[in-house]
Amino acid sequence: MARAQPRLFVEDSLGVGLNVNLGNAHAHYLKNVLRLKVAAEVALFNGRDGEWHGKLKSIRKSGVIVNLVEMVYPQPYDVGPALMFAPVRRGPMEIMVQKATELGVTHLQPMITEFTDVERFNVDRMRVTAIEAAEQCGRMSVPLIEEPQPMNEILAQWPNGRRLLFAAESGSVRPISEVLGGFKDHSTPDQWTIGVGPVGGFSPAEHVLLRNLPFVVAVGLGPRLLKAETAALAALSCWQSVLGDWENRPIDRIHQ
Repeated sequence: MARAQPRLFVEDSLGVGLNVNLGNAHAHYLKNVLRLKVAAEVALFNGRDGEWHGKLKSIRKSGVIVNLVEMVYPQPYDVGPALMFAPVRRGPMEIMVQKATELGVTHLQPMITEFTDVERFNVDRMRVTAIEAAEQCGRMSVPLIEEPQPMNEILAQWPNGRRLLFAAESGSVRPISEVLGGFKDHSTPDQWTIGVGPVGGFSPAEHVLLRNLPFVVAVGLGPRLLKAETAALAALSCWQSVLGDWENRPIDRIHQ
């Protein structure tokens, strides 16, 4: 069985006949890990120009050059929810970023809450994680990752027309599937942010603040208390199932 061609994210512009000089990390991967030779096929995308089929033109110590042959998929309009979350430890944080990328988020916004106990968030490292996830899952864009901000500041600058789906840890709230079903016929995917609290949850004052904001939609995620990263991915999965793109057929990559 033939091995699937490598699929790599680059910052360069893409077009017919262009030569793309890959960075050190990609060059090392193709030369030393996959041990590809000249004329081997690769796929490149940059989040703007679609996905392109190319062939290795040269493999040298100075780098690897890919010659672009043709576009195989046009760039889709990037539609999906944002995810607002409190940073957690590095391992769970990387899992959250990786899986949120696979689940189609367009933006990742770390927030500092009263109970946030991990305030350090390495944007550059998490962007690498998101890029790797996009390369592996067939996505043609990489979510924008913002610098952490206090939750109060984020809420004070909230865009008009955008809803915040707030995963409440307790209280009298309706199940997420029931709530989202009510928006199915009059909502667009890019009008939503999904928000989950830190380890230990939101403070009582934060609960009151969130519940009193007109753009906040509070929902429950079932009878069990979920970890922050689990809650984020559960809420994203429910959202995709009801309001997102899970009704679409998968892209047929087997016959490309």
